[in-house]
Amino acid sequence: MSLRLGDIAPDFIARTSAGVIRFHEYLGDSWGVLFSHPADYTPVCTTELGRTASLKAEFERRNVKVLALSVDNLERHAGWIQDINETQNTEVNFPIIADDDRTIADRYDMIHPNASETATVRSLFIIGPDKKIKLQITYPASTGRNFVEVLRVIDSLQLTAQHSVATPADWKQGEDVIVVPAVSTEDALKKFPKGVKVVKPYLRYTPQPS
Repeated sequence: MSLRLGDIAPDFIARTSAGVIRFHEYLGDSWGVLFSHPADYTPVCTTELGRTASLKAEFERRNVKVLALSVDNLERHAGWIQDINETQNTEVNFPIIADDDRTIADRYDMIHPNASETATVRSLFIIGPDKKIKLQITYPASTGRNFVEVLRVIDSLQLTAQHSVATPADWKQGEDVIVVPAVSTEDALKKFPKGVKVVKPYLRYTPQPS
């Protein structure tokens, strides 16, 4: 059965480019991003992993640990990392899981047979400190991910986990947010001292709490 939002992310022990890890233990109290790529030594994946490495400070600022996965082995990972560092002017600084027996890919439903019977699609999971899956995104092999969007979603997830708000379409850090329907306007005025703008009884904005 496919994983769904709110499910506990399956734990696993894996060989990675940074040594053997147990997934839940590795995450600890951090948020996590686990994403798969179809294969080593492929062009789109090279740009994706390079981009992820270049965003190290942004992930760290958000208390997020990143792991990549493909069904290639550690030897191929090691050679490919050198290529990524060279071509993307960065240094890969996160573990790449060697899932050559496809155990983890199968548990996370990362192989879609109608797309490819052997390679993982571009699956991405954001996992909270409670080890629950907060978001899933699946891209086809031909389309590279937008990691600025990944960071935006993490910002939204972390904000809405702490406050009774939701984020509107195209929201970015620092912009107004929406008061959730479960909070009455009367309570919202007390809860959000920066003010509440009532557009409709069900649509109320407030400056981002922080």
